[in-house]
Amino acid sequence: MTKLFAIETALQATLQPVYLQVLDESHMHSRGQETHYKAVVVSEQFSGLSAVKRHQKVYAAMGELMQQVHALAVHTYTPEEWVQQGSAPASPVCAGGHK
Repeated sequence: MTKLFAIETALQATLQPVYLQVLDESHMHSRGQETHYKAVVVSEQFSGLSAVKRHQKVYAAMGELMQQVHALAVHTYTPEEWVQQGSAPASPVCAGGHK
């Protein structure tokens, strides 16, 4: 099982999103493969929660997988917010800060 599939499975099982997109963005960074991810999660479970609480739910859903990921860009929306937003922002290009 790939790490990408494991992340998708964990988020799907716990957050029951109406929309889920997980992207491996490792190619945009110089740390190797399967290290940088972007997750767009649209779930009713985010209703009434602050951005911090939403992210905490995502991290909790990831569980031990979080220890295997160097970076995770998280974009969380309720279904109503997603209808208005329509897409998540693009990820920035890595500036190579670890060099």
